[in-house]
Amino acid sequence: MKILLNGEHREVPEGLTVTGLLAHLAIPAGRIAIERNLDILQRDKWASTTVAAGDRFEVVHFVGGG
Repeated sequence: MKILLNGEHREVPEGLTVTGLLAHLAIPAGRIAIERNLDILQRDKWASTTVAAGDRFEVVHFVGGG
């Protein structure tokens, strides 16, 4: 199925949760925030939120510095 990830169309397997999507895309879950369809998705919802065709995700990596 097709989703939009950070402005790019991606083909991903059906039935993935957000946690599974991150694993499929080899994105480390440590220091990121996820927006799904214009709403921030709380980390405790990642494992129970199923990715649907047409979903729009923005994944932001936090970078430390000083």
